[in-house]
Amino acid sequence: MKSRYQYRIYPTPGQRQSLAQLFGCVRVVWNDALFLCKQSDKLPNTSELQKICITQAKKTNAREWLEQVSVVPLQQSVIDLGVAFKNFFQSRSGKRKGRKIKPPRFKRKTNRQSARFTQRGFRVKGSKVYLAKIGEIKTHWSRPLPSEPSSVTVIKDCAGRYFLSFVVEVEPEIKPPQNPSIGIDLGIKTFASCSNREKVNSPDYSRLYRKLKRCQRRLAKRERGSKRRERMRVKVAKLNAQIRDKRKDFLHKLSTKVVNDNQVIALEDLNVSGMLKNRKLSRAISQAGWYEFRSLCEGKANKHNRDFRVISRWEPTSQVCSDCGYRWGKIDLSVRSILCINCGAEHDRDDNASVNIDPSTSLRVNTERSRGVEKVGVGHTHDSKRTGSACKTSDEAVCGEPSTHQESRQSFLDWLTGKESPSL
Repeated sequence: MKSRYQYRIYPTPGQRQSLAQLFGCVRVVWNDALFLCKQSDKLPNTSELQKICITQAKKTNAREWLEQVSVVPLQQSVIDLGVAFKNFFQSRSGKRKGRKIKPPRFKRKTNRQSARFTQRGFRVKGSKVYLAKIGEIKTHWSRPLPSEPSSVTVIKDCAGRYFLSFVVEVEPEIKPPQNPSIGIDLGIKTFASCSNREKVNSPDYSRLYRKLKRCQRRLAKRERGSKRRERMRVKVAKLNAQIRDKRKDFLHKLSTKVVNDNQVIALEDLNVSGMLKNRKLSRAISQAGWYEFRSLCEGKANKHNRDFRVISRWEPTSQVCSDCGYRWGKIDLSVRSILCINCGAEHDRDDNASVNIDPSTSLRVNTERSRGVEKVGVGHTHDSKRTGSACKTSDEAVCGEPSTHQESRQSFLDWLTGKESPSL
């Protein structure tokens, strides 16, 4: 199984200049190849694009500086563009699962920069990494590499930090789980309410967001193109990087703990894009990272041979009692504690939903429903498939009342045959 190992690097001022030149060449080759793809009626293949945008472009006066950098990341840039177009077309046709992917876009100088080297363009020498035409770069090894890397990507983020991302082959160590299954209900203030009655609070980003808000106001007042604006832009990028790193660290630790301790992990399919339209909760929802947590759990579950499940977003997890299966219907979000009128159990809203998401609990409740346990509250129980006003059970109905349907039908037939005159 392939995995990525990322490390922080600290290049010298000369190496930073060489990396800036490399990033610029990779960006120009990508943009030139993308421009040719958009102008042509038929998408050119990778070899044609490499010949036009690299080999022939080096012979011109406008692109002769492409020879000053290694050719390996330039070729990989064109290959990555072909993979991006392939993923886009497969996403449109339905062959690629997941959300729809947008077509490739032109790269900008102020965005995140990257360049990828294959094995013929780099070597690992002890505590340093040698890159072609860059030199040996000092690397902070936070953990050892599990195997020989097949490729490495040099990254410079918007905050000016440099990283090396290695692609290596790993053999995951599969440990026996402690629990058979777990259901997780995601929230804002309480990030995760687990079916084992454990609650995980979200990290506090308030101090960082106050600083970010103040710096963004100052950035808006700076003159475009000035050095003061550039310094403030880097400061805003560093604050955004701190928030992103804090969220990523929290989500990685929580997802690793959940996957290691449980054999079956169940989450709810949340409509995050629809929830972001709520202008009062959009920032809190976006900073929570629900979809990123789901992606991490799914990837780590496949890596450690766990069963990852996602239930439908239309399942009424907050409307059904986790003890007896009685359904009480929709309840306002401000109501956090619920008292079941059928069995008398008092539930926390999030804990009740997490227990209903848990596959083992859902199986038990469905078994009890099949045995007729939910019919205890006759007169208040709704049909599980139809909850309209016409489907409510009336309290006035009497089970022992004789039906008049057959008598009315016989009287109607007698009137049609002339045996009896209709009663007015």
